[in-house]
Amino acid sequence: MSYPGYPPTRQESSFPPLGQYPYPSGFPPVGGGTYPQVPSSGYPGAGGHPAPGGYPSPRGYPGVPQPGGAPSYPGVPPGQGFGVPPGGAGFSGYPQPPSQSCGGGPAWVPLPGGSPGGQYPGGQPASMTQGAQGTVRPAANFDAMIDAEILHKAMKGFGTDEQAIVDVVANRSKDQRQKIKAAFNTMYGGDLIKDLKSELSGNMEELIFALFTPPAYYDAWRAGTQERVLTEILCTRTNQEIREIVRGYQSELGWDLEKDSRSDTSGPFECLLVSMCQGNRDDNQSVNHQMAQEDAQRLYQAGEGRLGTDESCFNMILATRSFPQLKATMEAYSRMANRDLLNSVGREFSGFVESSLKIILQCALNRPAFFAERLYYPRLECSGAIIAHYNLKFLGSSGPPASAS
Repeated sequence: MSYPGYPPTRQESSFPPLGQYPYPSGFPPVGGGTYPQVPSSGYPGAGGHPAPGGYPSPRGYPGVPQPGGAPSYPGVPPGQGFGVPPGGAGFSGYPQPPSQSCGGGPAWVPLPGGSPGGQYPGGQPASMTQGAQGTVRPAANFDAMIDAEILHKAMKGFGTDEQAIVDVVANRSKDQRQKIKAAFNTMYGGDLIKDLKSELSGNMEELIFALFTPPAYYDAWRAGTQERVLTEILCTRTNQEIREIVRGYQSELGWDLEKDSRSDTSGPFECLLVSMCQGNRDDNQSVNHQMAQEDAQRLYQAGEGRLGTDESCFNMILATRSFPQLKATMEAYSRMANRDLLNSVGREFSGFVESSLKIILQCALNRPAFFAERLYYPRLECSGAIIAHYNLKFLGSSGPPASAS
């Protein structure tokens, strides 16, 4: 007896022998290590197995083939392939896996406040969005002295080879850039930052300086520019990063970040900034679903469920819970209140405290998507006094004020 899509009995198969390919992930083990009997209609279709990996569909997406629409395989007669079993039921003793969507991309959620396109990819666990991110990775076979020599040659003589500078700086990690700076100063007895400053100008100058500045110090400098920048930094960084920023703000600029936050703000916004300056958010990446349900209830009773708003309840939960925990709380809130927590924050708060609380929630949903939205919109300019102070502290010269983007 032969089956559509399989070679005839006792003839050499064009497919590898059974067991050469690993069993697909996500399927229950098949008892006895053999395949179930296949009816004459072929493979199970709707609600059945996902499409074989590596064969894109005609439109270019790795979707699930329609019945009878599988691509042509060696040894398979035309028109045969994925069929629909009678009644759509699965095989006895062989449970069917959950249905799978095409493409395998991230879930999409509405972007609070609107943005170009109206949406951003969300639903990704925050534990996956913290840690290794971005496209700049440590260079393989890295040699700080070779890179320092390349930079020296790029600035030597008449003119500047800006492309050579970009090729080095843009393809090294932050730690590698610090090693290049130390190697350059050791090899040539100069100051790499000052030499770059004398050779570059405008946006190129600012970008290269930013990349050679340790992230915590750069954030410390930016934290003193505007409330919008300050909230973006404190509401998105990890505990360790916030503590380094606070130390850098004190050691490099001579200012106390918490004290300045208290003196420049007031009310719920002041309380939130002081909470953020502590760098004491829960680091546990596991989720307590019972706590998420309880926090959702408390947030509802502190806002939508009462007259007025209990700002301290929102501050306590959003400033102390881990990002994965906050994501679970947002999901529980939506089920309970039939309203998105981001929308409720917009109804209960305004001004900088509203935007700060939304930043925390957006990062809980999808941190990369939050920064993607930030990059899309034009950045606000920093004051000339702050730029001059930065130049004096980091670059050794006050220089002309410039905008920081």
